[in-house]
Amino acid sequence: MKDWRKILGQKKLELDKKRPLPQKIIKNLEEWLRVELTYTSNAIEGNTLSRQETALVIEKGLTVEGKTLKEHQEAVNHAAAWELVKQLAKETRRITEADILDIHRLILNNIDDQNAGCYRHVPVRIAGSTVVMPNPLKVPELMEKFFAWLKSAKDNPVKIAADAHYQMVSIHPFTDGNGRTARLLMNLILLKMGYTAAIIRKEDRLKYLNSLEKAQLGGSKDDFYELIYQAVERSLDIYLEAVGKPKKPPLQKSLKIGELAKISGEPVATIRFWSKTGLLPLAGHTRGGYQLYPVAALERIKLIRKFQTENRLTIKEIKKELAGL
Repeated sequence: MKDWRKILGQKKLELDKKRPLPQKIIKNLEEWLRVELTYTSNAIEGNTLSRQETALVIEKGLTVEGKTLKEHQEAVNHAAAWELVKQLAKETRRITEADILDIHRLILNNIDDQNAGCYRHVPVRIAGSTVVMPNPLKVPELMEKFFAWLKSAKDNPVKIAADAHYQMVSIHPFTDGNGRTARLLMNLILLKMGYTAAIIRKEDRLKYLNSLEKAQLGGSKDDFYELIYQAVERSLDIYLEAVGKPKKPPLQKSLKIGELAKISGEPVATIRFWSKTGLLPLAGHTRGGYQLYPVAALERIKLIRKFQTENRLTIKEIKKELAGL
């Protein structure tokens, strides 16, 4: 396993040397992060708004045809909860129980006001999982112990954030909104410690849920930690790139199929097949009739291969997943 403490610590130190970041860059990153966190966190819970639709809802206040009122409200609520997290991150005091309840209250605002900001009084089960959640009578005591741990926790900041996330979803203190609240808590801790927010991508949903279940059933937490550490690293890289340190040299605007194959490591025949089935859109053709691909096709190829190898999806299922991105 990678030495994540060293990797993340070095990248954070590199970013710290760039601070204070230019206001224009901060504004652009914050606008992007608000949409991306809202889209991904809600998508993990089954919300079907796409990234673009999420942006329209929270930035323009528009409604999207064919989507439920609840899905619209979930987007508005998460964006509001994220704003609260940013505000709390600036305060020097410790995170309190009231803070978490306030975050959760915003998550369920106008969706389930009766249970918003309140611990559950009923048993809960996670659909499709064999994990047994704590008896509701034990929740207040478990949360009290959780905040006592959080107050005295001494470890690598990213690990503390990951552990807080894991503990909260494992206690499952609320009737609904546990995952979203736990991810916001994790990011609140990261922000307070000077790190960037971690985004758990929609395409990592199954890996994320499986890693949680594995640990909750008594297995190792290594898969869960790895996923969180990767998410933090991606965000740090995005910030470093934004302030003028790209990870890789810029590429040309479009690539020929041979160039795309060489950079991506995929056979030309595979790329042709994915193009024919509609998985890889073209950027156009050369004067000689050769196909050209956008640079973004590199990331799309990674996603396609990931969906095939890790999620075992069919071409039809992959098309559906890509359409929602």
